[in-house]
Formats: sequence, C-alpha cells, structure tokens
Amino acid sequence: MPAHPAPAPALLVRQARQEAARARTEPLPALTFALWSRYADTGDRHAYERVYFERRRRLAALMLVAHLDGRPDPALDDLLWAVCDEYSWVLPAHEPQDRPVGTFVDLFAAETGHTLAEAVALLGGRLDPRVRDRAREEVERRVLRPLLAGTPALWWESARHNWAAVCAGAAGMAALALDSEHLPALLPRLERALESFLAGAGPDGACLEGPDYWSYGFGYFVYFAEALRERTGRDLLDDPHVREMAAYPARIDLGDGVRPAFADSSGTGAYPAGLLDRLAQRLGVRVPRRREPSFHDDHCYRWAHLSRTLWWTAPMPPAPPAPPAPHDRLPDAAIVVARADGTAFAAKGGHNDEPHNHLDLGHFVLHAHGETVLDDLGAPEYTRDYFGPDRYAVPQASAEWHSVPIIGGAAQRPGRDRRAETVRYAAGPDTVEWTLDLTAAYDAPRLVRFTRAFAWWPARLELTDTFDVTGGECPVTESFVSRVRPEVRRDSVRWGPVALRVPPPWRVTAEDLEVRGHDGVPETVHRVRLSAAVPSGPHTFVFTVD
Repeated sequence: MPAHPAPAPALLVRQARQEAARARTEPLPALTFALWSRYADTGDRHAYERVYFERRRRLAALMLVAHLDGRPDPALDDLLWAVCDEYSWVLPAHEPQDRPVGTFVDLFAAETGHTLAEAVALLGGRLDPRVRDRAREEVERRVLRPLLAGTPALWWESARHNWAAVCAGAAGMAALALDSEHLPALLPRLERALESFLAGAGPDGACLEGPDYWSYGFGYFVYFAEALRERTGRDLLDDPHVREMAAYPARIDLGDGVRPAFADSSGTGAYPAGLLDRLAQRLGVRVPRRREPSFHDDHCYRWAHLSRTLWWTAPMPPAPPAPPAPHDRLPDAAIVVARADGTAFAAKGGHNDEPHNHLDLGHFVLHAHGETVLDDLGAPEYTRDYFGPDRYAVPQASAEWHSVPIIGGAAQRPGRDRRAETVRYAAGPDTVEWTLDLTAAYDAPRLVRFTRAFAWWPARLELTDTFDVTGGECPVTESFVSRVRPEVRRDSVRWGPVALRVPPPWRVTAEDLEVRGHDGVPETVHRVRLSAAVPSGPHTFVFTVD
C-alpha cells in the first residue's frame, strides 16, 4: 500500500473531501432494529442497506482524506468505533438462519473487515490506539477466526461466482494488512476459494454474471493477488486464464462508455479505473476507454475499489486509445459483439441457469449514436422475492421483457437444460452472422424447432426467426424492449435513430411499464410487440440506423 499516492485523480479526491466534510458535520444515521427486521418482515432490503452504505460512504471518505493529508481525524476515530459497535457486518438478506450471528462471513462483512484492517495498517499512529486495537480485534473476531482451520466450511468457499472472490479476497487482504498470526493457516483455504471462482469462467474468460459483477468479483481477485504479490512475490495474475478474464470488458464494449447489461448489470456503469489501468499495465490487455474516476462510481463505496483507483489510476491519455476490433466472440459464454462507426450490436445465447440468470436466450441489444436503443433492462432492485421462486415474475429477469418471442403462448423456461446451441457463426471485416437453435428454451407443444439468425452490417441488423411447427399456423409474439419511447405506425416502428420495417402479416402494438432499477429508482420502459399467426418457415425483421 503506497504511502503517498500520486498523481491523484482530481475529481475523486475533490468529492472525497466534500463527503468527509459532510461526515464531520452531519449526525451518523443509526442501524436500528426496525431497519434490521424489515427484510425478514417484508422482504425489503433497501431500508437497512441505505443506512449501512451511507456509513460506509462516510468511512471511505474520511479514510481517503486522512491518508492523503497525513493527519489524525477525531471524526474517523468515532466512525471506526461506531462500525465496531454494529450488531453485525453481515447484511440481513445474507444472515443464515442456522448459524449464530458473528460466525458467518458474507460479502459485506469481508469488505468491512478489509476496510478496517487497512485503516489500522495505513493510518497507524494517526488513529487513537484504543480505536486501532478494537478495530483489529473486531476484524479478527468477525472475519478471520470464522475462516480458521477446523471451522465449518462456508457455502461460498466452493462457489464459482463473485462471492468466492470477494469474500476470500477481502478476508485475505485483511489478514495481510494486519499481518495476522492466522495468515499461514488462512491462505490455503482462501486460495482454494479463489480457485473455485476462477473455475466459474470458461476458457473465453467471460463473466456470466455481467460486467458489474466482473468489476466486483474479478476486481477483488486482482486486489488480493496484487497484495499477495507485494508480500510474497507470488503472482496469481501470471496465468493465461486470468489474462482472458481480464480481457472481458473490452470484448463486450459497445463504445461510448457503455456495454450490454446482460444478467444483473448496468449498461452504463463505470469499471474501476485503477483496476483497468493495472490490468493494462501488468497484463498488456486491451481495456475499454474509461471515464474520469468519481468517488461515487460504486454505490456501495467499497474501500478496495476507491483506494486502488486512487493508487493505480494513470493520468488520462492525451489521445484516444486504438479503436476496438470490429467484432468479438466469447464462444463459451455464447456472446457476440459487433461494432461499426457510431453503432454496435450484441447478442447472447448460453443457458437459463447462469449466475444472476435472466430468461434471455437469443436476446440482443442495438446501440446507435451514443445510446443503447434496443436494450437490456439489467438488474432490478434486489428484494427477497427476486432471489426466491418469484424471480422470473420480475420484469428485468422475465422472458416477456427481453427481446425474444413467445411461441404458441409459451415463454422461455428456466433451467440449465434450456440451452442455446450455435448452428453457424461467420464473421468478415464488416459483417457478422450468427445462428442459434433455441428450441430447448421453450415448452411449446406445437414447436418442433426454432432458430434465430442475426446478420449484421454497419447500421443494419437482420433478425430471422425460423419456426418449424405442427398443425398449421402458430401464434407468435415478438418483443423488442427499449428505454426509448417508440413511434409506432402500421408498417414501421422508430426508436430515435433506429427504424424497423414491420412485414405483413405482423400486427404491431406498444406498451409502457414502470419498473424499479437496481438503485430502487423507478423508470419507464417500453416494449413493442409484433403478433401474428405464422406458418412454418423464416420470418425476417430488418433494423436500420440513420
């Protein structure tokens, strides 16, 4: 951990100082029992988490400023003490019912432990000794001891997704920062969890949970790997599979600072700038063009992201980076991306039991002139129901609110056996053609086979759905989802710069829906539906970009 970071990202530092000043003058919100019990009583996660992350926001700001200025801060001592007083660092939505409080380590307990451990290590004598000693003891008690040899394995230790990387990476960095006496016993267990995380990505390195979870899970893996390398010289990044995972953001980049919001992600979220710059420097991978980093890029205000962005971010380049490749394919994840001047297209296959799964086989997005016009709604507000049996009643995860058809009244179904199979893929300098067999995604009694073919040229996408059905004509409804309000006519639809010609016999309708995004803020989204009773054979829809 550097003692004097330079050069510091100016916007991030300015915003951190503003937040630190607010933290010194405004009362600290309390984590009350009423907030704690809300999740169990109603399924609402937001009420407790809003206060929890406000406290982490203040803690990160005060720590960054104390680090930059090299001075003690009584407000930071008070806040560290208050965090040590919290009943649990585990979120109510993650507390297991069959374990005593304090014996389980979730994502946020591990993150909090890492934050406090680096407060102790980084700020040292600038903290009151009593605060420093208590912070150390709470990290040991709540995060490190539950992971010692002989304690029951936690479910995430064998997970093949972000939980394994974040929990193990944050706990490992905490132990390293504190130079914990338990470090030799902890490292093998934590590294096994990290191996499980790495095994969750196929050879193409794609993050099936979406780009935000790449930042989260792979980010914590990299942060831990670099801390371990600094201590021991071992280099976990020196691995071909890790290099493929590092290349994922550039391969799904649509340009204009956006990406497809497949799974539970955002199409416009910021990757941690320090993480991108470190990967480009260490591994030589292409990374997306980044924005100037902000203190508010991560709504959870994770110390790992903020501190490494402070320490690792390089000065903004004087010239734009080299243009991205005209197309990328991630064959294991079954994602295809194509780009041209001002436009881009992405589509996905895969299966319907992926981590943070949506019913979206054959779904696609179309980006034009700075805006993702045909879109993916991304992550909804997280509630208890969303992670239970009612998940696919939530619009963002449902088949009905992805750009895929309903066939004979049947929508896509969940399950690992609901797979898309690639029939054909071909790409030239300016073209991409990709055909998927999506038959297994549906339980439609009259459906024999369904394929979806994408043919992309700059500013033009041809979508051909071919249905093989029994019993004559079959009712089909095609859906096209957008955040742009459509202009609908009998034979055409327009979403800003994107136009669709509606061929006969398809009838077009449009509808709006208010949904809550991941941040809990309501937004209005739009769905165009084309309906017809169609015979067996191909049906082509042509999208053009002005």
